[in-house]
Amino acid sequence: MVSRVIPVDDFDLVIFGGTGDLARRKIFPGLFRRFLAGQMPSTSRIVGAARSELDSAGFRDLISDALDEFSGDEKSNTEGRKAFLAQLEYVPVDAKGEGGWKELAELVRGDVVKAFYFSVAPSLFGDLAERLHSHNIADRHSRIVVEKPFGRDLASAQELNETLAEHFKETQIYRIDHYLGKETVQNLMALRFGNVLFEPLWNNHYVDHIQITVAETVGVGGRGTYYDRSGAMRDMVQNHLMQLLCLIAMEPPSQFGADEVRDEKLKVIRALQDVDAHHIVRGQYDAGSDGPSYREDVEDPKSHTESFIAMKCHINNWRWAGVPFYMRTGKRMKERVSEITVVFKDLGHSIFEGDTARHRNILSIRLQPNEGMDLQVTIKEPGPGGMRLIDVPLDMTFADALGENAAEVSDAYERLIMDVIRGNQTLFMRGDEVEAAWAWTDPLIEGWKARNDVPKTYDAGSAGPEDAMMLMHRDNRRWRDIKG
Repeated sequence: MVSRVIPVDDFDLVIFGGTGDLARRKIFPGLFRRFLAGQMPSTSRIVGAARSELDSAGFRDLISDALDEFSGDEKSNTEGRKAFLAQLEYVPVDAKGEGGWKELAELVRGDVVKAFYFSVAPSLFGDLAERLHSHNIADRHSRIVVEKPFGRDLASAQELNETLAEHFKETQIYRIDHYLGKETVQNLMALRFGNVLFEPLWNNHYVDHIQITVAETVGVGGRGTYYDRSGAMRDMVQNHLMQLLCLIAMEPPSQFGADEVRDEKLKVIRALQDVDAHHIVRGQYDAGSDGPSYREDVEDPKSHTESFIAMKCHINNWRWAGVPFYMRTGKRMKERVSEITVVFKDLGHSIFEGDTARHRNILSIRLQPNEGMDLQVTIKEPGPGGMRLIDVPLDMTFADALGENAAEVSDAYERLIMDVIRGNQTLFMRGDEVEAAWAWTDPLIEGWKARNDVPKTYDAGSAGPEDAMMLMHRDNRRWRDIKG
């Protein structure tokens, strides 16, 4: 198999917050990989902009250290690293003042693709957008990339969208959710819409239920102050899990275009039913052998913020009427795993008796770790002794399937940044999509606040609160085991 890398046009990419954690961990290592793959023109420039008083040489040293820490085997490519670092520049910029903007304007070219990555707090988005225009750095063809959180409720999301709209058109705004850049997420669309095998079965006639799980082994750590104001609902469900739900449930778009795909995702969000209070379970991790409790992590012994949430949802449309969607996500769970599971219905009639009839086809789509898919099918157990049925997976782990090309499966951030340069918004969220998600989420949050609900504690390193297990057991179903 030969990987095909398509170079992008010449560009200037300005990364506000260029000395920050996200830039060091994800953005620059991702850009370095794209550079080594031959996707970035040698004339392109990447400009770091932040408050730190560095010069370009000092910034290159900072990014070189980041590549040592966060890049893989490619960090040993000495010549490639030297050439990549030579494309980096740095300008100290005051987002709320005038410092550095003249110098940035002189550095950014006018005849190439221009993109501006806002890797900063949302409170600075308006200031950056205003100054990019007042200093004639951005034009009507420029693009901006904004990181989540896209507000903390519907009102703040609308305000944020209005702020960005004062200076940029919707076609220029790229709201990035790294989950949508994962190889498996895109393969989900290829699986559904590129194979006659699955699409006829993708409905309430054949699907019993769908599970979406995003489990993390880490606690809130140093993010305690932020996280305690947000919780799992705002931090994960409203964006990451909602996007996965949309992709698994949406109707086939007329074509694989940005607005066509996002139109169908928006229809799913608007078709979501309100969730009954009895179908929501919230939890907080307790202290374990490898770390403190949630309340100790956030330094609030009375915190009612959830580090875990599970819920049962329904979609009001012809395709999915009656099919439950179970979603769960949590911190300090027993394994790190992100997975979508499609559980198909039992056979209408089985010719086999007893235990041999208790088998189901299950499609599992793994986002992390070990990205890939497997389909559980039923076969006869080899050997004599009658018709004994067993379930076996038809496994497609990308690392195995792609062989020597597995290393070329790009990280989500590097893929999404290249899409920005190309002007492809398919894997980015649109403003009305974000607002629709908050319109569904807000009443759920207000509901448990009004009831003064207290999250259930769960053991660190477990699969979550026992109540989450009961959420499924009441329906004679069970969660898939969390296996990393």
